[in-house]
This record gives sequence, C-alpha cells and structure tokens, in this order.
Amino acid sequence: RIGLAPGLFNAGEAIRNLKLVSTTPPPPSFVGKVNSDLAFIGDHVIQGSFAGFQVWNIANPAKPVLVKDFVCPASQSDVSVYKNLLFVSGEGMEGRLDCGAQGVATATSAERLRGIRIFDISDLKAPKYIGNVQTCRGSHTHSVLVDPRDTEHVYVYVSGSAPVRPAAELPGCVAAPPTNDPNSALFRIEVIKVPLANPAAAAIVNSPRIFEGLVAPPTHGISPADRAEIEAAKARGAFVAEIMGETMILPDQFVAAQLANIVRQRGGTGAPTAADSQRFRDGIPAMVAQMTGQQAGANAGPRPGPNQCHDITLFPEIGLAGGACEGYGLLLDIRDPANPKRIAAVADSNFAYWHSATFNNDGSKVLFTDEWGGGGAPKCRADDPYAWGANAIFTIENGKLVFQSYYKLPAAQTPQENCVAHNGSMIPVPGRDIMVQSWYQGGISIFDWTDPKKPFEIAFHDRGPIDAKTMEMGGSWSVYWYNGLIVNSEIARGLDIFELVPSQYLTQNEIDASKTVRLEYLNPQGQPKYVWPPSFALSRAYVDQLSRSRGLSDARIGAVRTALDSAERASGTDRQTQLRTLSAALAREAAASRDNAKVRALASSLDALASATR
Repeated sequence: RIGLAPGLFNAGEAIRNLKLVSTTPPPPSFVGKVNSDLAFIGDHVIQGSFAGFQVWNIANPAKPVLVKDFVCPASQSDVSVYKNLLFVSGEGMEGRLDCGAQGVATATSAERLRGIRIFDISDLKAPKYIGNVQTCRGSHTHSVLVDPRDTEHVYVYVSGSAPVRPAAELPGCVAAPPTNDPNSALFRIEVIKVPLANPAAAAIVNSPRIFEGLVAPPTHGISPADRAEIEAAKARGAFVAEIMGETMILPDQFVAAQLANIVRQRGGTGAPTAADSQRFRDGIPAMVAQMTGQQAGANAGPRPGPNQCHDITLFPEIGLAGGACEGYGLLLDIRDPANPKRIAAVADSNFAYWHSATFNNDGSKVLFTDEWGGGGAPKCRADDPYAWGANAIFTIENGKLVFQSYYKLPAAQTPQENCVAHNGSMIPVPGRDIMVQSWYQGGISIFDWTDPKKPFEIAFHDRGPIDAKTMEMGGSWSVYWYNGLIVNSEIARGLDIFELVPSQYLTQNEIDASKTVRLEYLNPQGQPKYVWPPSFALSRAYVDQLSRSRGLSDARIGAVRTALDSAERASGTDRQTQLRTLSAALAREAAASRDNAKVRALASSLDALASATR
C-alpha cells in the first residue's frame, strides 16, 4: 500500500485477504468521465456516472458484460432501483431534460434538469426515460423507501446541496432563509411519492424541516499540511472558499463549470477572461452563503446549523434512518414515510462533513463517515489526524446516539491521492458487524466493528496514484457487498469485482454463511436487514466464532464439529435427531460460557436446521 507505482490502467496494486475476480474498464463513451454510485437488481449492477449510467451483467463475475451505456450527463447520477424503475439524481447546472450532452447555455432555462430522473428498466438493454421530478436544489443524492404497508407506492428522499434555482426556472423556489420567508427551499429535504402504477405522476408530497433548532457545529480548522497547501494555492491564483468553518481549495472541475457558466451569461465564447475569474472570485462568499442558508458576512447571533443532508440511509425494518447532514449526524423516525421526524442529533469537532451512514444489522449501532475535504483532496497523509476524515461509531441507546470510537484507513496515502472515508455497506457475516468501505484512492478497506470501541481492518485492496506528480481524481467511489460479491465503482478505471478469501480474521465457514443471503435488489441508501437461512455453514460459522472467542473449550469445539459432520452425513429423521440433541446440549451449556449469546445463537441455528430437514 505504500509506494505503489502510479498509472491509470496499469497502476501498482496491493491486496490482502481478497481475490480480485475482474476489473473492467469503462466503455469508450465513459472513459475520462467520473463514475459514481452503484445499484443492483438481479444479476445486474447499474453504475452511475457524471456522463449517465452503465448497466453491467455480472452473472459471470469474472467477465462482466456491458448491457447498456446510457449517455445522460448530470452530476452526480447517483442511482437506485425498485422493480422496473430506475431513479437517477441530477444536481448540476449542465443536466438537461432531454439527456443531451451539450449542456445548458443560460443561467435560467426550461431545458435544465435538477432533481430526479425516472426510467423504466423493464428492458435493461433499452431503458425508457418516463419522467422526472424537479426540485429547487437538485438531487445530489437520494434514498428509496419501500414501505411494507404500502404496496402501491415507493418514496424517494432527496438531498440537494446546490444553490437554490431561480423561481423563473422552477416556480416556488425561494432562496431566502426561513426566517425571512417560510417557503424557503433551505433547511429541508424533499419527499417524493411515486405511484408504481403510474411512476410518471411522481411528485413531492412533503418538505420536512428536520434541521430546526440546530446551530453551527464546532469545527477543527485545517491541518498544518493543508494550511501550507492553501497558502501556496492562493499564491498561484487558485480559488478557495470558507465553507462551514473550513478553508477549501475549490476543485478544478467545479471551477471550470462555474467559469464556463459566467462566460455564457455574458454571451461570450471561448476561454474565460481575467474579468470572468475575478467575478467568480468575488462571488464565492455569496455563493457559499446561499448554499449554507446564511447571509454573507453575517455574524450576529449563532450561525445556523446544516440546511441539507448529504446522504440519508433508510432502514425500514427498524423504522429508522441515519441522516449524514453536513455538520451533524441525525437519527430519524421513518415509520411514517412521508413525514420523517428527527429524534436525535450529534455533532463532533473532529468531523468536517458528515457524509453517509450505515447501521449494523440489528440496528443497535450506526456508523457515520466524514468526507473531510469533499472527496477531492488527499486527507489520508501520514501527518493527518486519525480522527479527521474517518468514521465515527455510535451505539443507539434509548433513542440517543452514544459515541464509541473512530475508524480510519490504517495505511497512509500520498499527497497525490484523494483519500477520505466514503461509501460502503455491511457484509452479512452472521454474528459479526463487518463492513466494506471505499476510500477513494485509498482503495477499499474491510473492517470489523462488532466491538464498537475496537474496530480493526481484516482485508484491503489499493492501487497507486493515477499520476505520480499531481493529484488526479480517481479511486473507489462506492463499494458494496451483493450476493457473495464485492463490487467496486472505480471513479476513473471502471468496475472491479472481488470475493472474500479466508484468513486469520475470517473463516471459510463465515464466508460460506454470508453467501447464503440472497437479495433481489440493493440500493446504496436503502439498507436491508440480512436474514440467514438455515445451513450447516451458518452453524459452523458460529462454531468458528466460539473457537475464536474461546466461548467453549477446545475439546468441546472439536466435539461439536465432529457432531456437525456426522449430522450432515445423515439424512431425514436421523439428521433431525442428531441436530436437536446437539442443540439441547448446547442450550444447557450456554449459561456457563463466556460467550453465552453466541452459544445460544448456535443452538438456535441447529434447531432451525433440524426443522428445515426433510
């Protein structure tokens, strides 16, 4: 992981406790574009991109097949699926209603798309664009909520962080803060209700203000390395901004888009002039103020807290959502899908930008990520503080979020690699909380946070920087577990597919048990509750864990394994009898074990396996 050779498609690689099954470059129309999030349905993965989206068949993970490359530019084209529907986010100024690649030439335009696109993907080879829902701040990300009590609709929670668009472009959009106008598009999220029988009729049904009463959180300022870099950037004329108490160098891609827009607004063509650059520089404070819902230069009274979430992870089986909302982590009650309610909020001076959330499988814990630097900067350097740009792990106790620890990628990265905590998901290893997570050019890290105070890494994959001398955007945007595979959206390099391999941290039985969990679909911000069907792999996984924790003596572990082998060789009533006899014995032994909960889980799994035996 240290000193890996640079390169786009030929960078050096390091891998541990994983198998790289395949790596597939993007199709020609997507080369040089930015790949974003992933969604899964059946044997397919849909990969978002600032250029549109790609549909891959991964039935043979060693050879993914491109089913469709659909060019439809927008930032950032985050994707979600439900049955025959595909939802795609659009936030930037260049997205068009007609999916055209020519952009939008004017500051106000009826041709602009900022919100949610809806596609019919009944035929994945020929997606049909059937509608959209425009929002005042666009959709940076979104989350699809399937209410088990409502089979006729799905709900889409929209998080948009761009400046409010003018009312002349979308009637009803108000940029003034709520204190000046109660119809403000700030300090709220949007809830879209989608009729499954007529998805083109989808519409906003609520704009809940889940941020009321929050004030600006504490911040940590900038690191010594960043301070030196910012001073050097100012000296060479780069554009910087104060955003939520942090000085940031604006990404080149963002600056280029803003300057191009200024050129269009004055009716010009070609490269921006010095006057255009100065106009943009002068307008940065007001632009940031509009994005954050604060008057430029205002300093009277406490500054308001966040006015938008970045990601909202929905966990409908437990009725909760985790809102990663810029300066706060929120816990939301989503039992009434159209009316989410905030029930807890936490801030942390070590966090710069609360980016995403992941619950453990029983909903007793939640992990928030900190996208310090916005994803476009190197924040995993050797001298960067461990708790900055990391994960924060909380237990959920009586509706409150209680901090436990931080986890950060344990290998320093170079100044040429954008690196910070980003998207990931739980891996269904029974009895443990194990997560796979992207870290941009820090690669992917798989870690165990079963003990929320002592998370530790168990596997990784990393590549060298794209360029040896300058920071070029790349790395893992998103990585998720799906039906036994680990699928990675590489920003610049395409699609990677991995499989777990056994190690001192994870046994083959635990891997086999995880593979018994099968999903029909998976969305990045729609967390499913994993359920393990009865299997010998499940029971053996618990035995392995009891051996690791010394919850049973070595002799007893050996006897249980022998008994399981015998039961698997048997069949019918004989197998049932052996399994139930072993289960009853373990149930009696549980109270004396140092890991009694795991012994009871093992006994329960044996009973379920006996009941499933025919």
